Amino acid sequence: MSDGANEHSSPTARTTAATDAVIPLPSNRPAARFYRGGRRITDFRGEPAADDFEPEDWVGSVTPVRGESPSGMTVLADGTLLAGAIAGDPVHWLGPAHVAAFGTDPMLLVKLLDAGQRLPVHAHPDRAWAAAHLGAAHGKTEAWYVLSAGEVHLGLARDLGAIELAGIVDRQDAAALLAAMHRLTVAPGDIVHVPAGVLHAIGEGILLVELQEPEDLSILAEWDGFAIDGAAGGHLGVGFAEALTAVENTARTRADVEALVHRAGTDTPLLPADADAFFRIERHLVRGPVELAPGFAILVVLGGEVGIRSGESGTQLLPRGSTALLPHATGSVTLDGAGELLACRPPAPR
Repeated sequence: MSDGANEHSSPTARTTAATDAVIPLPSNRPAARFYRGGRRITDFRGEPAADDFEPEDWVGSVTPVRGESPSGMTVLADGTLLAGAIAGDPVHWLGPAHVAAFGTDPMLLVKLLDAGQRLPVHAHPDRAWAAAHLGAAHGKTEAWYVLSAGEVHLGLARDLGAIELAGIVDRQDAAALLAAMHRLTVAPGDIVHVPAGVLHAIGEGILLVELQEPEDLSILAEWDGFAIDGAAGGHLGVGFAEALTAVENTARTRADVEALVHRAGTDTPLLPADADAFFRIERHLVRGPVELAPGFAILVVLGGEVGIRSGESGTQLLPRGSTALLPHATGSVTLDGAGELLACRPPAPR
């Protein structure tokens, strides 16, 4: 398994001055995951091909893989964990308002995810359930920025009573479970909000950027055929009778589910208002100077090449597939060049 210092090569950011506005991040792909994938990530980043079971790149992560710390946690160029650097100077990284509201917790994890096979149907607990049952600081609400087209299952199309759902999980009747769910086709640029508790499965062939609460908490409703002992590890250690109480077993209408999806090219909000308590997302199409507001952010260059300049510093050129950290202390930066950039941010302090 990964030792947490899994630093794969990544696209090289070219800098024209010594002072960096942002901190480019190398790949951080925990090894030996239970589902296939990884090649689309390394192709996106312009790296040598990943192993078959490296389907996730944990970007700007202070979160370990559950039970495998420090695997999954971002290591900075000087060898220190990002989590330690933030704890040592939280105002520098996160800003005074964020620290006053949330302490040293960045409140955000970003991943690149490559579904080399359809992922199993699963759900994540919300904050209240995770705190009460696991003593965790967060649940795991998430959102997907889709980079390649495919099919996803999201939410139930019909009610499943607690007994019926438990029986499906016990029998590992994936066909019955998938038949009870909404099936959606997604395209590049679509954004899907996945509230905690909602059953979902990402289809084979999809590459996406995932924003989420910074926890590694999954309740598996399906595991047969995957390289994981779901009967032992799919219930977060509390048993399925208790774990399934965190899972939504009532139907959502098709309109309800479509309301969770921002379709590329439409003028609907990128995320519904309910997502504001968990994370924020900005998409910047750069065709000349664009101002990026100050504040902690995790950046992903979706296409082209984006230049980033702050104050008197030179311009850092980040090609497609680059990921980087923007500390609060950097202040506002100017984007330039010809490309597209995603800025992923924690919830705004209230």
